[in-house]
Amino acid sequence: MVTFKATHLVRPSEPTPNEIMYLNASDQIKDITHTPTIYFYKHSPTLDAGDVIPRLKDSLSKALVLFYPLAGRLNWAAQGGSRVELHCNSKGVPIFEAESESTVEDFGDFTPTPAIQALIPSVDYTTPIDEIPMVIVQLTRFQCGGVSIGLGISHVMADGPSALHFVDEWAKIARGMGPIVPPFLDRKVLETDKQLASTFDPSVLRPPPTLIGEGDNMEQRKKPITVAFLNLTKIQIEKLRNKVNIDFDKENSSSRGYSRFEAVAAHIWRCTSKARGHVAEQQTSLHFVADFRNKLKPSLPKNFFGNALIRVEATDTSGSLLTNSIGVASKKIREAVEKVTDDTVRAYLDYLEGLPDVGRFRSLDNNGRPKGDFYGNPNLAIISWTALPLYGADFGWGKEIHMGPGSMGFDGKTFIIPSHDGDGSFNIAIWLQEEHMGNFKKCFYDDI
Repeated sequence: MVTFKATHLVRPSEPTPNEIMYLNASDQIKDITHTPTIYFYKHSPTLDAGDVIPRLKDSLSKALVLFYPLAGRLNWAAQGGSRVELHCNSKGVPIFEAESESTVEDFGDFTPTPAIQALIPSVDYTTPIDEIPMVIVQLTRFQCGGVSIGLGISHVMADGPSALHFVDEWAKIARGMGPIVPPFLDRKVLETDKQLASTFDPSVLRPPPTLIGEGDNMEQRKKPITVAFLNLTKIQIEKLRNKVNIDFDKENSSSRGYSRFEAVAAHIWRCTSKARGHVAEQQTSLHFVADFRNKLKPSLPKNFFGNALIRVEATDTSGSLLTNSIGVASKKIREAVEKVTDDTVRAYLDYLEGLPDVGRFRSLDNNGRPKGDFYGNPNLAIISWTALPLYGADFGWGKEIHMGPGSMGFDGKTFIIPSHDGDGSFNIAIWLQEEHMGNFKKCFYDDI
């Protein structure tokens, strides 16, 4: 049980620009809901000093001088079409102070269950949009003396790399370390007036497939889901890569082999189709996002703060996925990634700019539940954190012992997370319908 003790509203420690900040097309299609993450810390003498909340408040107020957009509020834009604009008005970030009857050890392997979600602030999204903070923070003290920091950042404001940049700089300020690396805040850098070589093909944004025999996905949405937190060792990952690259070597002699992500994502895709018992002709899509910071010419500034992600889709039939080798599935993922170029990204952004309404591309409703396009059965949505600097958020009482996602999942949502131990293993957080999870776990390990 979590008991709330106090709420502290933190504003920038110095005056910051009072302005309406431009949000680009990549920002506009992101969910207004907050992306939830959790950090756990074991007990340390510093946590007994009694200055934990003052330390967090003071350092956050200083971090918000650099990252001042995060202290602002969204408003619906006058142009309509479900677009928003950011008012940099220093309204601040709340820190919720809480206590739990649990210990850190009670959370076991930190599977993102509702017990984890209770450590991350909840938001009533029926509140007027201009009253909802861009960042929400919850510090929870446990009976063992350890703490957790539950964090939510509005996805309109930041993707994974940007959110982690903010946390890293905040932590450095908290422990009095430097150098501090400020964010690059001008989101207009994504705009261009050069002639595009091609136009965007909107057919790739078509709704994902539905189950054969079902006219829509309403029945699938109603089915209960559960979450699993599974580990793939470095040896198991290399076995999958070896399987994939055996096929690769037959066709290629000089190009690079398949990555760990491409191999593991292909394995998960095949296992979900097998566990769900699809008929052979069932169409299935694997959706993920690609970071285009280094795809643009010139590349985005290193510390660009915002959203620089493009949706990517690989498709096949379940029969093809399961009768062909894992290398074929990996090849489809590789082909989807290779379509992300400077030209395709700019054509994509140009297309979004011209849409009369961008609301349909926000995949979650105001309570964090899937709406519109459905990425569950027979489909899959994978979020890869394999290339992100996830760990090392030391606020002055030592580095975290775990960092991971909150429990806001839906059928088919999957995270691939590098191990905190740096041993080359991956943790896989996946939400599936309860009736399919047992078969998925069996396939996940038996088919390596």
